[in-house]
Amino acid sequence: MTGRGYVVGAVVGLVVDAVLGDPGRGHPVAAFGRAAQAVERVLWRDHRGWGALHTAVCAGGAVAVGALARAGARRSPVASAALTGAAVWAVVGGTTLGREARQIGAALERGDVEAARARLPHLCGRDPQALDADGIARAVVESVAENTSDAVVGALVWGAVAGVPGLLGFRAVNTLDAMVGHRSPRYARFGWASARLDDLAGWPGARLTAALAVLAGADPAGGVRAWRADAARHPSPNAGPVEAAFAGALGVRLGGTLAYGGRVEHRPVLNASARAVGVADVEHAVRLSRRVGLLAFAVSVGARAGVRDVRARIREAQR
Repeated sequence: MTGRGYVVGAVVGLVVDAVLGDPGRGHPVAAFGRAAQAVERVLWRDHRGWGALHTAVCAGGAVAVGALARAGARRSPVASAALTGAAVWAVVGGTTLGREARQIGAALERGDVEAARARLPHLCGRDPQALDADGIARAVVESVAENTSDAVVGALVWGAVAGVPGLLGFRAVNTLDAMVGHRSPRYARFGWASARLDDLAGWPGARLTAALAVLAGADPAGGVRAWRADAARHPSPNAGPVEAAFAGALGVRLGGTLAYGGRVEHRPVLNASARAVGVADVEHAVRLSRRVGLLAFAVSVGARAGVRDVRARIREAQR
């Protein structure tokens, strides 16, 4: 696909996402999740090697599907653009991320903490009953920051590098990490490969997200300071830079104690000298996420053009 064809398709996908959000039924990511569960039932062993095979089959299958679809559509510019648009819509979830965050923020503004607690699991895996209004707001801001990288920027990065196979492969890896990459007795070994591959695939998108959050935030200097001072203290190599940069850019304090599935974690505080998160910061975080997503699209378009130019020069040199 030409650079122009990819841009047209990506714009179509982002516009459809902006208008419709994620598909209500028959979401391709959900279908992939069901397929991955079926593969897991066959392959599961309490062993890293079997987990690596599960990751290779599932993620490799997604990349192969993308490559076959791209090859089938290659002769038609319209079909290629439509395929790219469909892939972008399937894997980029920025609009739904913002809608979910705003629904929780609206409940908090009304003083309806129970409604906010009921809605929080749609956005993240925190234990909502352990959180008050400010704790819910902090969870939302942190989730918006992390998912801006996972659900928007990371996908656009890999789309720029590898087109439709890159888009589908990145979303497959990210989904596998959410399914089996977390620490638990069942997945401590089996999910190791998925977790490590997700760290690797998410590395460039996380750094780009952090950089763009600094540029698009209200306090660029504060974003840089928080990123440099606190990113490495976070247990996640990719969530650390993103959450620290968002904290500095928004002028708030993130991190601290949280609970997942009955397990309490004490994470380092990010941007510790800043104020605590308030309800109004939910909207600020959503707007920052949107600006970051738009900037990431511009960067990805430029990168895609650069990739195509390099490939053209290599082919020319080989003649």
